[in-house]
Amino acid sequence: MPFPPRPDRPFNRHRPGSAAPRPSFRPPQQPMGRAPARLPSASAPPPPGSESWPQPWAQMKYFSFNPSVYPNMLSAVSREAVAGDLIHVYDKDGMPFGTGFFNPKAKVAVRVMQHGAEPLTEEDLDARVERAVSLRRDLLKLDAHTDAYRLIFSDSDGLAGLTVDRYDATLSIEVTTLGVWLRLSRWLPIMHRLTGTTQHVIHVDPDLALMEGIRLADVPEVDDPAPTMVRIREHGIRYHVSFEDGHKTGFFCDQRDNRLRFGQLAAGRRVLDLCCYTGGFSLAAKLIGKCEDITGVDLDEKSVAMAKKNADLNQTRINWVYSDAFTWGRQMIANGEQWDAVVLDPPKFLFSRDPEDEDAKKGRNKYYDLNAVAIQLLKPGGLFVTCSCSGLLSLEEFEEIVCRAAHRNKRKLQILDRTGPGMDHPVMSNCPESRYLKVIWAVVV
Repeated sequence: MPFPPRPDRPFNRHRPGSAAPRPSFRPPQQPMGRAPARLPSASAPPPPGSESWPQPWAQMKYFSFNPSVYPNMLSAVSREAVAGDLIHVYDKDGMPFGTGFFNPKAKVAVRVMQHGAEPLTEEDLDARVERAVSLRRDLLKLDAHTDAYRLIFSDSDGLAGLTVDRYDATLSIEVTTLGVWLRLSRWLPIMHRLTGTTQHVIHVDPDLALMEGIRLADVPEVDDPAPTMVRIREHGIRYHVSFEDGHKTGFFCDQRDNRLRFGQLAAGRRVLDLCCYTGGFSLAAKLIGKCEDITGVDLDEKSVAMAKKNADLNQTRINWVYSDAFTWGRQMIANGEQWDAVVLDPPKFLFSRDPEDEDAKKGRNKYYDLNAVAIQLLKPGGLFVTCSCSGLLSLEEFEEIVCRAAHRNKRKLQILDRTGPGMDHPVMSNCPESRYLKVIWAVVV
């Protein structure tokens, strides 16, 4: 059973009633300066030697080891190729290059999931589902600390377009490719068998579904009705996860290790959690760090309501504020308020690689402005943890923005560490854009 589409995390979350933000998952954009291209014409003569190639096939114009192959990167495609098929990919010299999902309607025409002469089969894809589950449960042993973690991470697990989070007995599934959609009924029993889960919810962004040619009416059947909310545990803390009101797959598992670390480092301090969402960092500070004075701020009314429920679930009290982080922060600066520890975890602000794109410029300015506010709210020697989940913003550029915000306000940062998500969010070496979350740990002096 599907659940209603959820917006991505806009500036301080989505204000109810405002324009819907952009889709939550964005594949890498086409190279800058190139107009969208169509697939090669089916009437074009086939390349020499292609009569011996197994069907269906596609040939590339030039080499790229990234899994995303755009239409203008292809020189020829066989007439037998059908959207959603596994397709054999050949290089410009006619040598076997790899195998991937094919979709002529999509922005990314081919998603190469295996490189080399050995073709990828449906059984190989089944094995990748099993391998992804085994990584989290057998090698990382995440079940010992939590029942909420990323089970499958799209290209990073060799399954382009499939993102699955496990929340107790429920799988929260986000689909972004037709190839995955057509195989989901086949993979669901495998995932449930390996994890012991019994229910699932499925999310497909309607705009992306239109681009991919995904028929939302063809939802895989389920035995039990999908839940609208579940309870999870993480390092001894309990949380509600809402599949109707939550963002992305319902909860941000990627910050699990950072929440634990923040709770430990912030022990006993006065804490400010800007863009607190459903209260993860605040609750970690309260229950792990034993902090008494904690304020969490967010503009999304439903998120603040859920944060309150999470505090009640853990039988504790935190000062929750429903407000725009920038406006509220400016007022606190004017009031002379300062905290011992500030964590800033805003939504994704960048949706374009083009540095000249106006929206990209605004996104970078938002990161600068919010960090400038947060830094001014810290006492000298205070702990500052600032995050970016924009995959199109590099760690180096993010750090430069944060440092510039500090220096313009006559403060310096003693940078302690730079981290990212937990190991259930691996990064494939040929797909660095999946390294989206960046966290800078610093002391403000």
